[in-house]
Amino acid sequence: MRDPQGNSTKEAWLICLVLGMIMINFPFIHIFNSDKLIFGIPVLVIYFFIGWPTSILIIWFFVRQIDLENNKTDDKTGGRNQP
Repeated sequence: MRDPQGNSTKEAWLICLVLGMIMINFPFIHIFNSDKLIFGIPVLVIYFFIGWPTSILIIWFFVRQIDLENNKTDDKTGGRNQP
């Protein structure tokens, strides 16, 4: 019997992957690639320096939530994996 939570986990990882790929691909790069400067820094550089750590932080929260859910499941089953 498959874990119903496993499918949602796979879907969430797939969404993170696709959003990450979109974030560093042509449409968004083109949007932020301009001659404008913010505090003397190009907008594209600011986009990468804010967007990349933000995506890492989102993935960290996601993994942390999965660990918390797995710990709750282990507590309910007494540390045994159910088939």
